Amino acid sequence: MTTIDTTTITVELPEAFDPRWSRLPGIQVDGRRITIDPAEYFFRFESNTWLVADWELVKSQLLNVDETTESAVEQLALDFIKQHSKSTSDAARVLATAYEVYAYLFRDEHLASLGLPKITADRLRMLREAATLMALNKVELDGHISNVGPCWFFPAATSVVFDLDDETGGMLDEVYHGGWFNEHRRTESIKAHAALGGRLVHGCQSVPDQSGGVVAPYGASMANFRDDLAAFKAGWIEQVYAHRVNPAA
Repeated sequence: MTTIDTTTITVELPEAFDPRWSRLPGIQVDGRRITIDPAEYFFRFESNTWLVADWELVKSQLLNVDETTESAVEQLALDFIKQHSKSTSDAARVLATAYEVYAYLFRDEHLASLGLPKITADRLRMLREAATLMALNKVELDGHISNVGPCWFFPAATSVVFDLDDETGGMLDEVYHGGWFNEHRRTESIKAHAALGGRLVHGCQSVPDQSGGVVAPYGASMANFRDDLAAFKAGWIEQVYAHRVNPAA
C-alpha cells in the first residue's frame, strides 16, 4: 500500500451510522462519531486534499437552476465548481459535505419512483452511509486513482457491514447507479455532486460488477481511470469480503 503521512480522521455527522461499519479495518463508529485510520482503512491513500463547495451554497444557487439551450446542466455545475469550490485537507469537512449530498440524493421521497419495491427507507439509509464514506476516494485529472477505500467495492462493503446477500447488495448498487438512467435523478446528481468538486462517474456497466464509482473532477482522463481500475480491483475485493461475519450470506 502506498500511503502519505496523515492523522486520524474524526467527524461527527447529523445521523448515527450503523456500528457494523467497525467490521472493516481502520474505521470505528460510535453513534454519530466516525473515526478513520487512513493507514488501515485505505487500500491506496496517496492524496489528502479534496475539492469541496459549501452545501448551503449549492442548495441556494444551483439545485433549482435549470439548464437552457445555452448552458447544459453539466456546464452549470462546472461553472459553479470553478467559482465556489476550494481545496481542503480537512477530511471531516469532506465527509460532512458528502453526508448532506447523499441525504439529498437518497431521500425517502424517491422510494415510490425507483421501481424497486424491495428498496426500503432502511436500504436508502445504507446507501447514504456507504456513499458518504466513498467521498474520500479520489481520482486525479490524469485519471490516476489516488485514494481507494473498501466502499469503492460497493456490494462487497455493504455485504460485510449490513449482512446483505449478493442479490440485495446488487439491488442497492442499482439505485446508486440509477442516476445514469433516470434523467430527473441524473440532473439532481450532477448538481449535488458539485459540492464534492466534480461528478459521479462509474467504473462498471448497468449490471453491478464491483468496479465502483468516484466523484471525479471534470476533465479527468476516463481512459486512464478505466485502465487503473482494471489493474487493481480483484485482489482488494477479496480482502473486503474476508471481513464478512457470515461468509455464507
